[in-house]
Amino acid sequence: MPPFLSIIVPALNEGLRLPETLPQILDFLHRQSYPGELLVVDNGSTDCTAAVVREMAAGDPTVRLIQVDRRGKGLAVRLGMQAASGEYRFFCDADLSMPVDQIPRFLPPQLSGFDIAIASREAPGARRIAEPAYRHWIGRGFNLLVRSLAIPDLHDTQCGFKCFRAQAAIDLFSVQRLDGWTFDVETLFIAQRRGYRIVELPIPWHYRAGSRVKPLLDSLVMLADLFRIRSNWRQGLYAASPRL
Repeated sequence: MPPFLSIIVPALNEGLRLPETLPQILDFLHRQSYPGELLVVDNGSTDCTAAVVREMAAGDPTVRLIQVDRRGKGLAVRLGMQAASGEYRFFCDADLSMPVDQIPRFLPPQLSGFDIAIASREAPGARRIAEPAYRHWIGRGFNLLVRSLAIPDLHDTQCGFKCFRAQAAIDLFSVQRLDGWTFDVETLFIAQRRGYRIVELPIPWHYRAGSRVKPLLDSLVMLADLFRIRSNWRQGLYAASPRL
């Protein structure tokens, strides 16, 4: 029977985190009444990430390891979405800054009438826990640019927990192009213009130290990406599948 839920975890040098977080995801999946799968995409790790996942996969067929030499969270998520076979495909950050007990809120029967459900740290009812003020305001500044240049209606495109119906995932990740951090904006930008139904869900979000985002440098790259997304759309580059 095909899985109802695929959980995709992009992982770059997460060998220290995964022994703690992957068992939580697996415990969640094994407690459900439906079949599920866990795909970990190791994109260019130089630590023990792959070895940790292989060890878990050896004892649990629910786990699959995907490896690619190139780096980039957008690339990792794209490969995971394309390799998944679930009716719903949920990607989440390896640090589990959103607790796994929130996942059912992104799925039927708790949620219906959607194509994409995104976790939000800004929707009414959301909570940010232990986040440094400077990171919060950098994020708010970037979202202001996102709403001005790309997606006016969404208040948190960068939270790393999103669920896609299979049809939407297959369509969108066949044309999504950016390998870096701004892939979230790009995917949602395309989705909105193709008429997909997007829901923003408030979550409790716990700040975890060790983020690989470089606030100043990556913010400049991501700003340039916003203009690249608009240019790609005008050129019709999202109409055909890109090469990986």
